[in-house]
Amino acid sequence: MEALVDSRTMIASLPCLALVIVTLGYLGLCVVSPFGRCRACHATGRTRSRLGRIRRDCRHCAGTGLRLRVGRHVINHLHDEYEAAKR
Repeated sequence: MEALVDSRTMIASLPCLALVIVTLGYLGLCVVSPFGRCRACHATGRTRSRLGRIRRDCRHCAGTGLRLRVGRHVINHLHDEYEAAKR
């Protein structure tokens, strides 16, 4: 009798399993730490104007140096949809 899961099937399923683990790890990070560093201002909260002399608050992070992670946007959207469905 052949084994239920042969070695080829197990090797073929490893990339899918790795992708699931990485995705769940990132979503876990988004729950624990929802904010990341702003890429536009490099977490300084200030950017230069087009002429390069005037420093202004970053419009992407509103001068805080932090931005909401993409995964946290997804979590918030799913939570809002769940709450709307309960009504």
